[in-house]
Amino acid sequence: MTPLTLSPGAVSLAQLAEIYWDQPAIQLDTTCKPAVEAAARRIAEVAAGEQAVYGVNTGFGKLASHKIAPEDTSTLQRNLILSHCCGVGEAVPRRLVRLMMSLKLLSFGRGASGVRWELIELLQQMLARGVTPVIPAQGSVGASGDLAPLAHMTAVVIGEGEAEVNGATLPGAEALKAAGLAPIALGPKEGLAFINGTQFSTAYALAGLFQAWRAAQNALMVSALSTDAIMGSTAPLQPEIHALRGHRGQMDAASAMRAALAGSVIRESHRDGDTRVQDPYCIRCQPQVTGAAMDVMRQAAVTLTTEANAATDNPLVLSEPQAIVSGGNFHAEPVGFAADMIALALSEIGAIAQRRIALMVDPTLSFDLPPFLTPDPGLNSGLMIAEVTTAALMSENKHLANPCVTDSTPTSANQEDHVSMAAHGARRLTRMVGNLNYILGIELLCAAQGVEFRTPLVTSAPLQRAIACLRSHIPALEEDRYLAPELEVAKGLIDSGAVLEAVGVEMPGLF
Repeated sequence: MTPLTLSPGAVSLAQLAEIYWDQPAIQLDTTCKPAVEAAARRIAEVAAGEQAVYGVNTGFGKLASHKIAPEDTSTLQRNLILSHCCGVGEAVPRRLVRLMMSLKLLSFGRGASGVRWELIELLQQMLARGVTPVIPAQGSVGASGDLAPLAHMTAVVIGEGEAEVNGATLPGAEALKAAGLAPIALGPKEGLAFINGTQFSTAYALAGLFQAWRAAQNALMVSALSTDAIMGSTAPLQPEIHALRGHRGQMDAASAMRAALAGSVIRESHRDGDTRVQDPYCIRCQPQVTGAAMDVMRQAAVTLTTEANAATDNPLVLSEPQAIVSGGNFHAEPVGFAADMIALALSEIGAIAQRRIALMVDPTLSFDLPPFLTPDPGLNSGLMIAEVTTAALMSENKHLANPCVTDSTPTSANQEDHVSMAAHGARRLTRMVGNLNYILGIELLCAAQGVEFRTPLVTSAPLQRAIACLRSHIPALEEDRYLAPELEVAKGLIDSGAVLEAVGVEMPGLF
């Protein structure tokens, strides 16, 4: 695969999505090399001098007042990495580790970290040759940087820790050797440059964003199918309604739903003579709710794109004047806010989807669909408990949507007395997307079953393709059967985007 060339400070959200979904090799545009090398030279000069500069020739955190002799600076950096490898829990998924590494490369490429170019080359080669550090997922509070997870990543660079290569998990030095690479001993400040940063939190937040956007697109498609299942009206999708309000997400959502429903025979069958005046909000207000969630995600995307291009370690080598200054760019508060925003969006998309499911299984609200969408209710319970499962998942996501960024606690002997909690704020997003995709998968099952009960009337051609995609994996529910595996399959069709691809309607883009 041809490496993706990135320009530090100018990487787009589309490129970040490509890194996440496609996992390409990465290389920095070499126009950044002079600035990187100039900063490294400045660090080397200071390390050889008498002046104490934080992180270069001093201890760290509360131990910053301890001056370190020039001959001990390399040991200082090695000790820093080893002592900070205190992560716990399950390993970070491979594609997320690769995104982390890519984000660290971008940060180094800004020319303010003071690392040697050979370290950048080693990270690039690790990505190219499939050396993926094993990183425990828990242990970061999102300031000062994602210390523990980034330390585990860096451990492999110096031949410690563990990494996966060619399907095997090996000690760091052996993994590098298996890929034809060699560890590099860290010089002054380089260990600190690796672990001070927000790349773990930002990688998880970006992953959550990309997954959440796909879920939102699925929600638009599935809700259109639900609209036909209950013989809902398309009048609330008229363009002028949404233009009069003017929110981009709402207009985009309504447009996608109109396209999905265009040509539905079911819809045309009840334009006249329908005694119902209005549909419930879960049908009528889908563009306003999921559209608003999409706008929130787009706002979060702006923050995360900025952060992905940022130099976030400490101290930073400034160009004007030539000074090495201790600041606070490692504080992941912007990432924490973005993650909280995405979490709220996910929760609301699931909440309104769950109400559509409840609508379809309730014979008093579904406009003549059989109870719980079974052809023989009483003897069969149909999708009764599948709906209950979605209620549980909806409630769980509501709980998970509570803000994390407000929950600070002092650490490191009160030196780091306010932290962002961005790391687990971002990590929860993957779990929330999983819950949401179960809800949407079950809604797809209900909506397809409901539409099929309207035979000989048929839905639109795009939505017929959605049902065909589903039915190629899961047959219609004629009588009660063991459903748990089918719920997993339905979720998988949502996860993968397979149903979206089958529908073939252009969905709103994140970028």
